[in-house]
Amino acid sequence: MLLSRYFRLSRGILKLSVRLEAPLLSSVRQCATQPPKDDETKGQEKSLVLRTNLFETAAKKDKQTYIEMVDIFVNRNVHRRNHVEFIYAALKHMEAFGVSKDIAVYKALINVMPKGKFIPTNIFQAEFMHYPRQQQCIIDLLEQMEDNGVMPDYEMEAMLINVFGRKGHPVRKYWRMMYWMPKFKNLSPWLLPNPVPNDALELGRLAVERMCSVDPRSKIDVFETKVVENALDHTWVISGQSAEQSELLEGHDKQEPLYIEGPFVIWMRNKPINYFVLKSAPKPLPLPDTEGDPDDVSNLNVPYFGVGLRYRNVSPSASKLSTRRRSVHEQEDGTIYAICCTGTSTKDSLLSWIRLLEKENGNAVLASIAVLFKFTFPSAELSTVDENSNKVPQQ
Repeated sequence: MLLSRYFRLSRGILKLSVRLEAPLLSSVRQCATQPPKDDETKGQEKSLVLRTNLFETAAKKDKQTYIEMVDIFVNRNVHRRNHVEFIYAALKHMEAFGVSKDIAVYKALINVMPKGKFIPTNIFQAEFMHYPRQQQCIIDLLEQMEDNGVMPDYEMEAMLINVFGRKGHPVRKYWRMMYWMPKFKNLSPWLLPNPVPNDALELGRLAVERMCSVDPRSKIDVFETKVVENALDHTWVISGQSAEQSELLEGHDKQEPLYIEGPFVIWMRNKPINYFVLKSAPKPLPLPDTEGDPDDVSNLNVPYFGVGLRYRNVSPSASKLSTRRRSVHEQEDGTIYAICCTGTSTKDSLLSWIRLLEKENGNAVLASIAVLFKFTFPSAELSTVDENSNKVPQQ
């Protein structure tokens, strides 16, 4: 009896408290969900539009202007509201300002983030990505650095730890970058200057040197087509040919024509270069002569070991075929005799290249062999150089 009376009394007290607190909670909820004033909303939208449009309306687009706009945003507001939107807008306009490969600019953008606020205080916040928008923003910044080949340094690690702590996801991304990027930085055997030059002549020379590195005896020559009689295009030609290629060209059948194929594309980091090759028609390797009874197993030839192993009786034609060393320039689709890059990539410049190979490089056999053009046209965005300029156009 006493317990039942006690529970009835406590239930009544709870109902009464709920009735009294309901109007108070509704009023508090209305105050919390009350929309801001129109003037405040317009002011926030206007400030956000101004911050994102700073990069689009800049009259001079260079590194100094870019850093000044970042400093304006940092010093304008102590709380740095809308910093995530500002960083995304700044990352979007990096290419236009020419600072996409500058590590100092990425550090300035990381410095926009407030310090100490986003550091996780327990394991659950660390694993479940405390402040996900801010962490994902800096991860995207590091991704853009990685795509542009910008390797971070130890100062950036200290900046990230000050913002997100040692358990933050951007710091983990930084550690992965510092592990892999130094391994791949100098892995290529063809080192290029960073940044690569904009001069098309220098880029063409680097491209021809890279492609001709398969033969250490290759010689790189730079010609001017104006020395060729009746040349229409006065431009430069970068030619690559080795002594072995000259010997192969000397032994080419004069009844068969040669072909100039191209333009093909080689990328020097982010700069495309067109090149052409002088080659023969595809020639399948001749099969060895089979003499005698094919069912006779008393004298078997092992073609996988080259020569007939000295003590086997093989036919002279098969022995001659297997002992000849195949050159690296003899490919399945034809024998490559020379390679070149020209300033205009026109037929007249290529014709001047053939005449220069004949006179300057001692390939007199070209005077008695027909040379045909076999062009493959690339897309328009892969053009090497503008006709009225000696600079590679920016992609």
